[in-house]
Amino acid sequence: MNPTGFVVAFLAVLCCMISQVRCLSFMLPPNVKKCLQEEIHKDVLVTGDYKLSGAPGHKTLLLVSDSKGHILYTKDDALEGKFAFTSDDYDTFEICFTTKLPAGMRGADREVFIDIKRGVEAKSYEDIAKSEALKPLEVELRRLEDLSEAIVNDFAYMKAREEEMRDTNESTNSRVLYFSIFSMVCLLSLATWQVFYLRRYFKSKKLIE
Repeated sequence: MNPTGFVVAFLAVLCCMISQVRCLSFMLPPNVKKCLQEEIHKDVLVTGDYKLSGAPGHKTLLLVSDSKGHILYTKDDALEGKFAFTSDDYDTFEICFTTKLPAGMRGADREVFIDIKRGVEAKSYEDIAKSEALKPLEVELRRLEDLSEAIVNDFAYMKAREEEMRDTNESTNSRVLYFSIFSMVCLLSLATWQVFYLRRYFKSKKLIE
């Protein structure tokens, strides 16, 4: 294998190792709602391909929304299709399938297939290669560059979370320390009060001088 082919193969393997793809399939009974949740970082492209098995009389609503209730994608009678959105902020996104069957009708479960991609894997590098006339090696290098940027962003987020958790732990430790000191002062004050109270009591009963 020539060096160029080796580099392309290496980059392809690396991309496969750290790809962010989630393929799922599950059964959806009649008149039931099932949801998937994804935590997505800011400015991340998310795409999804879905397909539902046929079921006479069934109508399935597909709804993609964020934690604030903003609707990112909706389909009243979902059978097969795609959706895509870019996250505005770090948030938890919900993908819900709700199947409805008219009253009095009986139906079988529907099988749902969904393929969720985010970040680098959601981009169409074939379209990028065509629009920019890139060679295969250049495409893989572009993919690797995007992967590197995604990894750096993930590490930056993890560092920020670590600093936030450290600050929270330090604040909690300070509060625990102050509470412990306050508790000790209260106990010492109570013990001192009890000593003086008992001393006055025993003096009033002339048990001690």
